[in-house]
Amino acid sequence: MRGIDLTGKLAVVTGGYSGLGLETTRTLAGAGAQVVVPARRPAAAREALTGIDGVEVDELDLSDLDIVRGFAERFLASGRGIDLMINNAGIMACPETRLGPGWEAQFATNHLGHYALVNRLWPAIARGGARVVSVSSNGHQLSDIHWDDVHLEHGYDKWQAYGQAKTANALFAVQLDALGRDVGVRAFSLHPGVILTELGRHVPKEEMIAAGWIDADGHPLDPGIKTPAQGAATHVWAATSPQLAGMGGVYCEDCDIAEPLGEGEGELTSGVRAYATDPGQAARLWKLSAELTGVDAFAANA
Repeated sequence: MRGIDLTGKLAVVTGGYSGLGLETTRTLAGAGAQVVVPARRPAAAREALTGIDGVEVDELDLSDLDIVRGFAERFLASGRGIDLMINNAGIMACPETRLGPGWEAQFATNHLGHYALVNRLWPAIARGGARVVSVSSNGHQLSDIHWDDVHLEHGYDKWQAYGQAKTANALFAVQLDALGRDVGVRAFSLHPGVILTELGRHVPKEEMIAAGWIDADGHPLDPGIKTPAQGAATHVWAATSPQLAGMGGVYCEDCDIAEPLGEGEGELTSGVRAYATDPGQAARLWKLSAELTGVDAFAANA
């Protein structure tokens, strides 16, 4: 952020009050931005953000599309444009949970909730010529989209569900960039790194120990584990760096554009799988998301 002045800019950071989101909010506000933090727990958000100037909190639950609509309507009524939109909130590896019409919770919350939010906020995003950052993960390497069973009704696996949701986050950025670039909106996705935050609350300690993430006392074992501030660096880089001017639709990691990987699933490494950046898959997912949510800001232009 050295040398970057965000005075007069407005950023929206979902989940911007804990973990990577809190570090992102603090950094953007410190550079002069006004930051709106939509929060599932507004009271907790206000407490966590105490002492950070230029921040406002509103209610948002990405798992409830009526609440998503309400937040978007309140924001649009303010008449403001959005310069930076960071889709950071999410859940990981939770027990099988069904929402509304039977939607799988990770796909519904991490992807469909953000899809609906961005589409409903589109007038403000387009007005600001925003950068939209979709927080994916190298977890996308665990699973492509299960096109024949997107809600995993015929066999639920929490890591397959997480991987699918993170692939969806990356594909969302690809298609949004294709649709929005003519009005100056560019979109990016990213892997922030491995960070021990509240995101891992559904993963038992024993599973973390078995995976080599932590020792029996809860201390990190993997030397590649980042601090929340280090993890948030790629959020902020993707949202603000002049190195990305004129670019979009790419998957980033470690404050750089990630290297492409070949086909395959299951092994977590650096880079991005081809299926997570495929334009045809991205357009297919957008169409499916529009059908499921009933929202598509670009439908009139299709």
